[in-house]
Amino acid sequence: MQSFLALNTIFSQQNPNKNQMTAAVIDLGTNTFHLIIAEISNSEVKVLYKTNEPVRLGQGRINDRIIIPEAFERGIKTLKNFKLEIEKHHVDVVKATATSALRSADNGIDFVNAAKEEAEIEIEVISGDKEAAYIFNGVKATGAIKETSLIMDIGGGSTEFIICNETELLWKKSYNIGAARLMQAYFHSDPMSKQEQDTIHDHLEKELADLKTACALYQPQHLVGSAGAFESFAGMIDPNLNLNAVKSAPIDLNSYWKLTNSLIASTHAAREIMPNLIALRVDMIVIAALISNYVITNCNIQTLSLSTYDLKMGVLHQLAALES
Repeated sequence: MQSFLALNTIFSQQNPNKNQMTAAVIDLGTNTFHLIIAEISNSEVKVLYKTNEPVRLGQGRINDRIIIPEAFERGIKTLKNFKLEIEKHHVDVVKATATSALRSADNGIDFVNAAKEEAEIEIEVISGDKEAAYIFNGVKATGAIKETSLIMDIGGGSTEFIICNETELLWKKSYNIGAARLMQAYFHSDPMSKQEQDTIHDHLEKELADLKTACALYQPQHLVGSAGAFESFAGMIDPNLNLNAVKSAPIDLNSYWKLTNSLIASTHAAREIMPNLIALRVDMIVIAALISNYVITNCNIQTLSLSTYDLKMGVLHQLAALES
């Protein structure tokens, strides 16, 4: 897999008189595959096209370290469609990154090889540490970080935490406590039982001990939720919020608590008809609510906001920095 620097060097050699490039970033998440195509010029990023597909790569057996055949096939089909869109836009550089589902699956390398052979897309399976760094790049690009803050990105397979200020990353870590992973392990009743909630709480207590230590050291009071579930929280609280038009937005903490308590107590059928809750998140939003509630309570969070920029925008902005 070529590095960003190698890609940029090749591009410069091939296009010595061109001061801009078109880049495509593919984010192969545990639940959703994203494609974003952007024009990069003078370190500025202009999005030309974006789409996503609920591939559900972690369906069924993520905790068994297996990508099941149906999910495998959906993933390759989606990448073939992404490849057609990339060709339409005459993209100069393609960067495809895969996260928790592929890095933990025993047959993840088979998927990587199939993507290269069948869709002509080379995938880099990144570490959780590198994933967190890209997320920081993306959130930082919104300009929303004004004080020492905790960034949280709840994925399907893992959840990333970053403590930072407006200029630097202070601490980061990725944990295998994604919404799909915990849902498959612990969420088996409808609505979720008190026993299941307690079991998840105990699991978070065990897994996130060093996060609480880091928060006690750096004392972030502001939590920035990166895309995903936090877009659902923000959109359900404020139906007038245009998630496609904003980089970041505040989330009222009292309204957040009212919403998440309602989600946790609700049935699947009730969540299915809730406005601004997409089908993919109807069940996983309960797990996301439990994780974020735990963090807000145990890390002394006082204010909350959404960043619609996440890993994929972080990758684009790193490309932009190299291009400049």
